[in-house]
Amino acid sequence: MTATRSSRPQVHSVTEITRSVRELVEGVIGEVWVEGEVCNFRRQASGHQYFTLKDDRCQLPCVLFHRPGLRHATIPLSDGMLIHARGLMTVYEARGQYQLNVSLVQAAGEGLLAARFEALKRKLAAEGLFELARKRPIPRFPRRIGIVTSPTGAAVRDMIQILHRRAPWIPLLIAPVRVQGAGAAAEIAAAVAAFNDGALPPVDVIVVARGGGSAEDLWEFNEEAVARAIHASAVPVVSAVGHEIDFSIADFVADLRAPTPSAAAELIAPDSAELARRLEHLSGALGRRVREALQQERRRLELLSRSSLFREPRLRLNVLAQDLDTTVEELGEAAHGALASLRQRLEAQRGALRQFRPDQVLAMSRHRLDGLSGRLLHQLAAHLQRREHSLERLRTMLRLLGPQATLARGYSITRLENGALVRSAHGIRPGTRLRTQLADGVVESHTSGQGE
Repeated sequence: MTATRSSRPQVHSVTEITRSVRELVEGVIGEVWVEGEVCNFRRQASGHQYFTLKDDRCQLPCVLFHRPGLRHATIPLSDGMLIHARGLMTVYEARGQYQLNVSLVQAAGEGLLAARFEALKRKLAAEGLFELARKRPIPRFPRRIGIVTSPTGAAVRDMIQILHRRAPWIPLLIAPVRVQGAGAAAEIAAAVAAFNDGALPPVDVIVVARGGGSAEDLWEFNEEAVARAIHASAVPVVSAVGHEIDFSIADFVADLRAPTPSAAAELIAPDSAELARRLEHLSGALGRRVREALQQERRRLELLSRSSLFREPRLRLNVLAQDLDTTVEELGEAAHGALASLRQRLEAQRGALRQFRPDQVLAMSRHRLDGLSGRLLHQLAAHLQRREHSLERLRTMLRLLGPQATLARGYSITRLENGALVRSAHGIRPGTRLRTQLADGVVESHTSGQGE
């Protein structure tokens, strides 16, 4: 018995089912607002932007199509931002994946990861963990390199390949750790500490490395435990986390930031090919210098071998001995001549000294002083005599012209009681006492009446 056509099950194609789901999602949900944190953000050359919105439980793929000529009411997006996105809930049929076709984006905050990153960055910067003065130079020729990374990632394979190509003589010591997920930060910090406390063989530089990934994937390198372990390391640390555009807290604390793990290998290992070229150049330069020095010494040896010292050494010695005798004689004659000259100068000085003997100079000075003293006394006596004659003449004139001589001739001098001279009888009142001086005495009297 065969089934009839009407009893056959209805079979749909994948496209039909997917399209039905899309129509159902668009019809039931339609335009919605969604809040979430941006992660896995990427912008294509076409201008379309792809990212994922997530919360603590689920993720929602999103796309923001670029339409030339239209300006989207949106803001620049980056991983870690907390946003409000408006769009049409639909299904991407090619993958059978539901997604949000975003038309409008508004900021809802900096995002949890971005906020935590900035808070820790400010805290550690205030403590001085990012200071350039504390950063140490990376050894140019490390004897052993320590690498803290995942043992199975592409980053460690790339680093090993580059290090072996550039400097195959440098041993590598890999401390295997998890670089993603809960507990990875503690493993990274413990590995850095192990290179410092003697738990692992000593190294000259430590590389903390991880390949690229989303902000969530790289977050363990933003943990405070990793930053403090790098800061406490006595061995210089190179941070090589993510791609060139990724920055982590470990980058700011480390002594050197490399944009990628491969770049870190290029920076810390000398290039063996370049070293070989350098050594070849130095070897050639050294060989040339040695050859030039040998040629110069060879020429000097040839000149010496052709000199008379080597051809006739005894004759040369005799000539030198004769020259020595001649020099000795010339020195003796010069010494005698110098002594004779000194004797002549000494005699001349002695004669000059005799001419200026102190006793003779003193006697001459005393003689001159005696002569000057005699002349001075004579002149003084003559002067005194002249002064005595002048005084006698003045004394005679004073006698002749003085009042006493006048009184002796019969004149008198009358004075008032107070000693004033009476020059006229006018104005003298009766009864006034007068004193009249004569040549041989004084007569006192009283006036009796008005005089004429």
